[in-house]
Amino acid sequence: MTRPRIERRALPAAAALIGKAGRAGSRRLTTALGGAERTRVIVLLAAVLGLSSADAATVGAAATQLRHALHISNTDIGLLVTVTSLIAALASLPFGVLADRVRRTWTLGAAIVLWGAAMIWSATVGSFGELLLARVFLGGVTAAAGPLVASLVGDYFPAAERGRIYGYILAGELAGAGVGFAVTGDIATLSWRAAFVILALPAFALAWLMFKLPEPERGGRSALAHPSAPAKEAPTAKPPETDAQRLAREHGIEPDPELVLTRDPRRMSLLAATRYVLGIRTNIVLIAASACGYYFLAGVQTFGVEFVTRQYGIAQALGTLVLLVVGAGAIGGVLAGGAPGDLLLRRGYLKGRILVSSVAASAAVVLFVPAIFTRSAVTALPYITLAALALSAQNPPLDAARLDIMVPLLWGRAEGVRTFLRTTAQALAPLLFGAVSDYVFGGGRSGLQWTFAIMLLPLAASAYLLYRALGTYPRDVATAAASGARAPRARETLA
Repeated sequence: MTRPRIERRALPAAAALIGKAGRAGSRRLTTALGGAERTRVIVLLAAVLGLSSADAATVGAAATQLRHALHISNTDIGLLVTVTSLIAALASLPFGVLADRVRRTWTLGAAIVLWGAAMIWSATVGSFGELLLARVFLGGVTAAAGPLVASLVGDYFPAAERGRIYGYILAGELAGAGVGFAVTGDIATLSWRAAFVILALPAFALAWLMFKLPEPERGGRSALAHPSAPAKEAPTAKPPETDAQRLAREHGIEPDPELVLTRDPRRMSLLAATRYVLGIRTNIVLIAASACGYYFLAGVQTFGVEFVTRQYGIAQALGTLVLLVVGAGAIGGVLAGGAPGDLLLRRGYLKGRILVSSVAASAAVVLFVPAIFTRSAVTALPYITLAALALSAQNPPLDAARLDIMVPLLWGRAEGVRTFLRTTAQALAPLLFGAVSDYVFGGGRSGLQWTFAIMLLPLAASAYLLYRALGTYPRDVATAAASGARAPRARETLA
C-alpha cells in the first residue's frame, strides 16, 4: 500500500478518534458540573473573566515588543496596565448599580461587544499615546465583569456550593491569563498587533452567547441546583437560608443591630449603599486582603515573563512555557480551593471558607521565597507552581464568603465598591513594580528579583488580614440573614 493511500486512511481515523474523545470529555464535564444548563452558565461566566484576563496578560507578555516598537520603558508598560485598572476601578461603581437594577446578561453582552472593539483599536495604534487612550476605553468597559459576574453567580447557584462554582469560574480567569502569556505572547514575538486582534475575535461570539443566556430571579430563588442535591422546598417570600446563616442561627450568634437593614436595598443610593457595605467589618477586611493578593498577581502578570527569562537565563519561548506550567498550578488551586470551604461549612464549621483562604495565603508567602532567589528554572519550578496554587486557592472561598455577608439585593453594588477599592490598589502594582525595578534597583535581572522579593510584603499582609476576619465573619453572616429576612422581596421583571 502506498504512503499517500495510508495517509488518506489514517487522517480521517485520527480525526474521528479526536472527535470521539472530545465528545466524551464534554459529556464528563457536563456531568461533573451538574447538567447542560449549569455547564453553559459556568463556561460563559468563566469565559468572560478569561477574556479580560487574557488581554491584561498580553500586555506583559508583549512588553519587550511594545518597548522596541513604541520606544518606551518598563515604567511605561506599567503605566499602560495601571491606567486601564484605574479606569476600570472608577467604572465598576456605575456597573455595580446596574447589576442590581437591570437585566445583567444583556448588559454584560453589550459590554463585551465594546471589549472587542477596544482590542481591535489597540492593534491599530501608531504611538504610545494612542495605545494609552485605547486602554483607557478598554478599562471602562471591562469593569462590567466584576459586579455582573458576582451578582449572577449568587443568583444562579445555591449558597452551599458557591465556593466550588467560583473555583470553576476563576479557573477561566487564570486560563485566560495563560492564553495571554503563552499563545498571544508567542504571537506577539512576531507581531504584537496580531496578538490584540486574535483576542478581539472571540469577544463577539461570547457577547452573542451572553445575550441568549436567561436572566435568573434575584435572591437566588431560581438557583440551578446540582441533580444530586436534596429536593428544593416550595418557594416562599422569605429568602432561602444559606448553610452559613443556618449555622449562625444554631450557634445563637446575634446580628449587629446597627447594620440590620429595614428598608428596601433597591432604593438605596450609591452613596448610601457604599456607606453600608463599608460598615461591614468583614467586608473591609476581605477587600483589603483581596487587594493585597491581586496587587502581587498584577505584578506577576505584567513582568512575570521578563523576570523568568532574566532570572533563570532562558529564552522567552521557554519562559512562557514555564509560566504556562505555573498557570496550570494556579488553575489547580482555584479548582481545589473552593470545595474544602464548602465542605467545612456543610460539616458545621461556620468559619470554614475564611480558614481555607487564610491557610492558602500563608502558604503562598512561604513558597514564593525560594522561587524568587534561586537561579535555576528546574529548582524554582516546583516552588513557584505550588506558590501559584496556594495564591489562587484562597480566592474561591473568599468570593463565596463575601456573598455570605451581604444582602442579595446589594450584591452588585457591594461588588462594585469592592472592585473599585481592590482595583485602585491593584492598579498601582504594574507602575510600582516597573518604577522600583528601574529607579530603585537599577533595572536588569537583580532589579526585578529584589522588586519581587519586596512585593511579598503585601502577600504577608493579606494572610494576616484573613486571620483577623475569622473573628468578625460569624456576626456579619447573622446580620446579612436578618437583613435579608426583613428586606422586601425583589420583583424580577426582566427575566
